[in-house]
Amino acid sequence: MTVATLNTHLQTGATHVCSCWAVTRRDGVVFGFTDHDTALAFDDIAFMPDSGLSAKAITSTTGLSVNNTEALGVLSADAITDADIEAGRFDGAAVTMWLVRWDDVADREVKFTGSIGEIVREAGTYRAELRGLTEMLNQPQGRAYLKTCSAVLGDVGCKVGTSDPAFRADTAVDVVTGEQVYRFALAAPYTDRWFEGGVMQIRSGAAVGLEAVIKGDEIDGDERVITLWRPLPASTMQGDAVWLIAGCDKRSETCRVKFDNLVNFQGFPDIPGDDWLMSVPRSDGDSDGGSMSR
Repeated sequence: MTVATLNTHLQTGATHVCSCWAVTRRDGVVFGFTDHDTALAFDDIAFMPDSGLSAKAITSTTGLSVNNTEALGVLSADAITDADIEAGRFDGAAVTMWLVRWDDVADREVKFTGSIGEIVREAGTYRAELRGLTEMLNQPQGRAYLKTCSAVLGDVGCKVGTSDPAFRADTAVDVVTGEQVYRFALAAPYTDRWFEGGVMQIRSGAAVGLEAVIKGDEIDGDERVITLWRPLPASTMQGDAVWLIAGCDKRSETCRVKFDNLVNFQGFPDIPGDDWLMSVPRSDGDSDGGSMSR
């Protein structure tokens, strides 16, 4: 990639440039779009001209201000579909935009890098908010001092390996009802409610890549019944491969007994409550200045 050569070409006044976008979903699927009238290819990505995708002008600023823009496009069967948007497959997808010399794609420059935010669909089209990298700085920072753990199971703070068979079941759908209630031939070795509060991830079929939070988990004879908080936005069927990841209620006792991970507990189980903070010396007790939690 030669940015200097591209700049030299732009200075001639008779330019052969276009824009190219690469959209990389969280499941690894990559889409390429261009506003040129023929297909282009570089970085192992094919940029298609008939997608109907375009973007508003991007204004870059200095400092740490947030650079956002929008992309407009047409819903189509071979590119971005209404069903994929509804299923959340494009939520948080990474976006890179280049200014490209179409007669020599080696001359190009990255003009925008960020992710997709809110997506609005109407009349066969969509409008996607593009958020720049500085959007991540526009997030609340710090931590809350609570009795419960602030980590997410398996993250860098928690350090529990969710790929461990003790905490992740590799199974297949036996019966599904309304994309919300699932039955699995998986009664053992996991105890009742083991996956409650955890996550179900779809590994094959039409809903591959989707995941949902588990509301309920109970054993019914030789089967396990999993109920989701909300129905999956795509169809599943008998035989679809699924991962069931154990749930964590964020309590220190659960961290110690279920995960044997109390050393990494990110909460403060012994923090005094409001009653303790408002307590006063009592005439029927020892007021010796010692601990009030003895």
